[in-house]
Amino acid sequence: MIPSLPHGGTARHLGGSGIRRDAQSLLGMAPCQKLVFQAQGRFLPGRLSQLKTKAKFGPSPSGRARQWLCLRDRRPPVGAAAAPLAPQGSGWPSCSSGRRDGSTGRPGHRTPGLPVKAPMEMWTNSTERFYRIPEGKGPHSVGCTDLMTENAVEGSFLRLYYPACDATDTEEARWIPDREYYQGLSDFLNMYRIVGERLFHYYVGSVTCPAKSNAAFKPGEKYPLLIFSHGLGAFRTIYSAICIEMASQGFIVAAVEHRDESASATYYCKRRSVSESREESTSNMEKEWIYYRKLKTGEEERCLRHKQVQQRAQECIKALNLILKISSGEEVTNVLHSDFDWNSLKDSVDTSRIAVMGHSFGGATVIESLSKEIRFRCGIALDVWMLPVGDDIYQNSVQQPLLFINSEKFQWADNILKIKKLISNDTNKKMITIKGSVHQSFPDFTFVSGGIIARFFKLKGEIDPNEAIDISNHASLAFLQKHLSLKKDFDKWDSLVDGIGPNVIPGSNIDISPAEPE
Repeated sequence: MIPSLPHGGTARHLGGSGIRRDAQSLLGMAPCQKLVFQAQGRFLPGRLSQLKTKAKFGPSPSGRARQWLCLRDRRPPVGAAAAPLAPQGSGWPSCSSGRRDGSTGRPGHRTPGLPVKAPMEMWTNSTERFYRIPEGKGPHSVGCTDLMTENAVEGSFLRLYYPACDATDTEEARWIPDREYYQGLSDFLNMYRIVGERLFHYYVGSVTCPAKSNAAFKPGEKYPLLIFSHGLGAFRTIYSAICIEMASQGFIVAAVEHRDESASATYYCKRRSVSESREESTSNMEKEWIYYRKLKTGEEERCLRHKQVQQRAQECIKALNLILKISSGEEVTNVLHSDFDWNSLKDSVDTSRIAVMGHSFGGATVIESLSKEIRFRCGIALDVWMLPVGDDIYQNSVQQPLLFINSEKFQWADNILKIKKLISNDTNKKMITIKGSVHQSFPDFTFVSGGIIARFFKLKGEIDPNEAIDISNHASLAFLQKHLSLKKDFDKWDSLVDGIGPNVIPGSNIDISPAEPE
């Protein structure tokens, strides 16, 4: 969700704070944790007296600020269920935990994609409201389920969001389904896993997304299909606010979890050794984890990211083929053995109405996917990171309509110049900017964090996060209606696509005019 720094390794376009200061700031916000910041930007167990609590709050925070600083002040309200030590109900009871750590490289490196910093508070005290991911605003209830094919890294892995039958007895899906994702986030943020896992679990371990897990699919019509690509350091569940809104408006959405080592964490299920007794194991499958790979010393980032975006595009196309295969009535084996009835998806996809969407590194994946697959009739790139895109893309290889929706605070001149080069004079390619928004206005982290911590870590911008995501979703729906020939009322938001309306501007806020000679 946060592309790597394309200009000299600074953190300017990530909000102006470097990795070391971010870590120090986290210490300042959690003085009750026995942590000590080291120069490498990591955390170690240590003495409470060694902690510094100055950060932006000053040397002696008081009143409301102290509530945000101290973990012991963040208890759930009376009667609220406590989060389990490890997330339960992940939907993969047949897989136990294995591990493959693919993270190597120089410490402190950052790239676009995920919330580049700390965990968020679910609770501030016993009386304040609970922060949660917004529900879909469309006419459909929303369900979600996970699909994994093949017992190998080459298979597909995605979360499917879809219009669902109303079901009051079905539980909402857990937002972050496995503790290994906490570990991956910790690696990505240069925190020791033992610390990061506990912090993430404490703050977001009980968070659910407003989609019913394995709810019955709503039959009766053919739905347009949207493939979604996550950003760097993210994974398939982190953009649920966008995916749920699209599903509530009548789309089937397949959110791919990429296995190119750009996700914080992902996994596949592999068979255990044939010599291992089944009686001694609950299953003959185990999870093989793949973690985010950092740049190696001396490695050129553009080469790595270009290679990754090629794989990402192929994974999006593979997901498209998989969903169309299911819709055609072919049987597909889901390694995860969920309770969802995949036969209910037969004849559910409108094969003439297919689009691709993604954020940051996922935006670059959108462009690459459009250039490779004409069945994608259009694409939407949210706050795109253009570094991974190859030079060949600019040679008229993307013919489909394309909408760029940018945040105000993330973009920089070189990135905008590349976007404009791709747009050229094509009237079906548009760019707009949401005023007051930041790079993290698109992922879910902006909704599960309170105002002070969210703004401190650039998880929220000046604009209300719900308004920002509404602008993005409405512009996306209007664009999709036009270019997928949908018979909906999304055209009421057509003006947003042209950058007309409150808190939106046409083009970019970045000045790309050449500097005047002195």
